[in-house]
Amino acid sequence: MKSFIVVALAALCAAPAAALDLTNVAFVQTATGNTSIPVGHAEFCNSRPAECQANANPVLAVTLDDARWSQLLEINAYYNDTIVAVSDNDLYGVEEFWTYPNGYGDCEDFVLAKRRALIEAGWPASALLMSVVREPNGDGHAVLIVRTDRGDLVLDNQDGLIRVWNETPYQFVKRQDQAHAGRWVDMIDNRTMAVATTASH
Repeated sequence: MKSFIVVALAALCAAPAAALDLTNVAFVQTATGNTSIPVGHAEFCNSRPAECQANANPVLAVTLDDARWSQLLEINAYYNDTIVAVSDNDLYGVEEFWTYPNGYGDCEDFVLAKRRALIEAGWPASALLMSVVREPNGDGHAVLIVRTDRGDLVLDNQDGLIRVWNETPYQFVKRQDQAHAGRWVDMIDNRTMAVATTASH
């Protein structure tokens, strides 16, 4: 399975990079202005304010070379393989509690762990965006969007593959603002009907 994932995704790195166009369908569009912050992230920021500051000189998208691609695959697989998915209710007795996992965690905790590991590896925080999505059954879910020159890539604890956002089954709701880690923006997902239609079959 691991070799299949590498082969299936290698095309992203092998394809020649075009001039960056953030209006391309490979990038999720966002609405103007900020939106509400998820309660779990607001509480996380209250306890860790240093991790929710403005990003000085934000990088719009990371150039996805072979080394970064390998690093992305390695970090995504490591946390998907080593963290056991457990709900916040079962772990902490509350509906939402965003924190770094200690062997166990909810979807948001996977995202936090991957984001921190990538930042420690030298990736710009402004290109690593915690995101809220909706599953085809209506449930909320969190994923990490990695904004690269090849598009917005999704790291998901429910899927071993790293996919471009528009190749996932989710409706994209909102994500962190690239300019400020403690602020969020709404995402514009015009595939809503297509996702709903696919889910009904």
